[in-house]
Amino acid sequence: MDLFVALLGSTGIILLTGFLVFLYVFKYSQQTFDWIEAKTFGTRSEIEEKLEFLMLEIKPVHVTYILLGSSFGLGGLVFIGITLLGSWLLGLIVGIFVTFMGFKIPLKVVDFLCQRRVNQYQGQMVDGLQLLANGIRAGLSVPQAIGLVVDELPSPLSDEFNIILQQNKIGVPLEECFDNLAKRIPSEDNDMFVASINILRETGGNLAEVFDTIVAVIRERIRLQQKIAAFVAQGLFQGATIFAMPFVITILYAASDPEGMKVVFTHPLGILACIIALALNFTGGFIIMKIVKIKV
Repeated sequence: MDLFVALLGSTGIILLTGFLVFLYVFKYSQQTFDWIEAKTFGTRSEIEEKLEFLMLEIKPVHVTYILLGSSFGLGGLVFIGITLLGSWLLGLIVGIFVTFMGFKIPLKVVDFLCQRRVNQYQGQMVDGLQLLANGIRAGLSVPQAIGLVVDELPSPLSDEFNIILQQNKIGVPLEECFDNLAKRIPSEDNDMFVASINILRETGGNLAEVFDTIVAVIRERIRLQQKIAAFVAQGLFQGATIFAMPFVITILYAASDPEGMKVVFTHPLGILACIIALALNFTGGFIIMKIVKIKV
């Protein structure tokens, strides 16, 4: 009976909230629809562009389904789960929060995959530039040396260099092909490589020696990055431990004293304390991640 009353009350809150949202949208329809379009189709277009960079083919309608599932789907599940535990108000608040945050999850996942691909490309640049330098010393032209890299090295470096060859074959100038590479791979090492090869092709010079110099710079940068990563690893682990500690303690208390923890999630002061604690915890985690992230 209590569960039925709780579900009935939560349904009434949802209907009232939906009605208020409808009144707001009706009053500010154009601005609201423009904002929704920017946040939905803008996010979907950005995801589609990055999926193209990852060479993954997913239909736009499927991307839309993923966005809806990660936002409204997760938010609805969280709301139902917390409501069944006895607190529809906390479920509504957390559900709305999860809905807004969940909408950004697919984009963050795709960003992570893109960054991983860029990191893999940077890790292969040393071998690729050495192979280019050796090919040029052997008398090959720049397109022929690029073809050698495509044949000998794995993805993603071979894929990106193969795009350069394909664009050049259909009539795109080689300088523009390298400029497109710099746009696809946002990295300082790649920008340095593209700028040097475009300048030397116009002014003349020894490309092999320039590639050797770039390889030395990249190796020193990688060595420094690894040294910094070793220094900040302990701080990162400590930050993750501190961030997870409130959740672990909550689970332990809930397992040992369920009735006592139920008051925390049902009483208004307990709900307010949970919201403040979550906000402070996520703020602290964000600050820790900013501190330990050092750009070389």
